[in-house]
Amino acid sequence: MTSSSIDRATYSIGESALDLMVLDKAEFPEMFQGHQVVREGSLDNETLAQNGFEGASAERFSQAGRVTGVMRELGPTSNMGMSDGFNFMAALVVHLFDSPDSVHSWMHDIFLKDFEDHVGESVGQGHQLVSATRLEPQGFFDAAVGLKVLQGGVDGLISSTVVDFRVGRLLGVVFIGAVGDHDRLDQVVQLGRTLEKRIVSVVLGST
Repeated sequence: MTSSSIDRATYSIGESALDLMVLDKAEFPEMFQGHQVVREGSLDNETLAQNGFEGASAERFSQAGRVTGVMRELGPTSNMGMSDGFNFMAALVVHLFDSPDSVHSWMHDIFLKDFEDHVGESVGQGHQLVSATRLEPQGFFDAAVGLKVLQGGVDGLISSTVVDFRVGRLLGVVFIGAVGDHDRLDQVVQLGRTLEKRIVSVVLGST
């Protein structure tokens, strides 16, 4: 399959197909099998804006070409110790856009830019965005970008490694959060490639 044929195939994807693309808990890495599902399901522009940076709006996301999305997030159970290096959460999102160009613009003009523009600012829950360092994820079928985001709070540092990758007019997002200052790019890429394969299989099965 070429990139252009995948692009064309994603135009036959409807919102209902997104549920089939999000990995089940059992398909997350072994290190997260003891975690619990803390959030899952539809992620519309309104909800995304409520969980975004200050000033985010559903209108902005809609104008950027985002239609909707579906997500699943795993978090720790109450008996897990939050020691340095512990991977306390993992999440993935599949976003649907109006075009592949909108996906590209989102990756660079919203995902990367918003994090970099908010370094040094409060990001809620008593946390400050300490740094946002660009990463170069490899091994994806099409364009991919990444960030290592460091946040500080009263309980110390937490780090999130995030990768965005494009499949036609779909955007896959995978991230892992760790206690302390840690890079989890290898694990995020591995999970991302599993998600990418699932997305492509659903896309090709729908044509």
